[in-house]
Amino acid sequence: MANRQMARALHCSPSTVAHHVARLGRHCLLVQAAELQRLPPRREIAIDGFETFEWSQYFPFHHNVAVDVASGYFLYHTDSPLRRKGRMRASQKARRAVLERTLGSPPPRAVEDGMRDLLKTVVAQSAATVIRSDDHRAYPLAIASLEERVGHRITSSRQRRDRRNPLWEVNLLDLMIRHSTAAHKRETIAWAKRRQASIEKLTIFQVWRNYIKRRWEKGGPETPAMILGVEACPWTLRDLLRERRFFHNTTLSPQWQCYYRRDVATRALAVNRAHRLQYAF
Repeated sequence: MANRQMARALHCSPSTVAHHVARLGRHCLLVQAAELQRLPPRREIAIDGFETFEWSQYFPFHHNVAVDVASGYFLYHTDSPLRRKGRMRASQKARRAVLERTLGSPPPRAVEDGMRDLLKTVVAQSAATVIRSDDHRAYPLAIASLEERVGHRITSSRQRRDRRNPLWEVNLLDLMIRHSTAAHKRETIAWAKRRQASIEKLTIFQVWRNYIKRRWEKGGPETPAMILGVEACPWTLRDLLRERRFFHNTTLSPQWQCYYRRDVATRALAVNRAHRLQYAF
């Protein structure tokens, strides 16, 4: 559901829903960061960029995602703002030019930077890792900048995306994100108004996918976390919220610290409120 639809169902204000989603997103961010420290070394991971947009189609961005190939565990995510591309009418190109003059344009190497930040966190805990990806030009550059020695296997993005595809797990993750979140469905009117809010909802999805939802809908009850051996049974909502997490007691990467503080700004909006509440931090 979109926030306003949830507010109608719960008989409350849309701002109330937005505040609770943001708070739950920060909680899941701390939970996932702590759980990442418990995972065994990964042998193979798959990476991809899930493209969506904030505010309007003139502000696209990537959710850079990484998944463990053996278990389907959603490991990590970062974001990269993009410049609108593809076929456009002359009026749309003119509108894009006006917006870029007024608000600035995204960094030209944003995908490379975002993927580098993701891999630094994911690969740091793995002794020997093979990274699977499609043929995006930014990925080899991001992998080459790592201090750790890793292998890189490239699969063409034109190859059939079935279970025999080496990128099946990350393709499945992209499919589930699009299926499970109203903002990412095709031809939706529930698109994300702020990239920060999209990040928070993705983090909630990440914890749900790893610890609550079983890996296969028609298979056994195992979740990705159970397959990795870090949990004995699926989580319930009570398990997720059984204790309060604190920012200062959790190790977060610089990028995720930025997410927790809500420092990701939407260029189209004049007001972007960060999270600075002293007693709710």
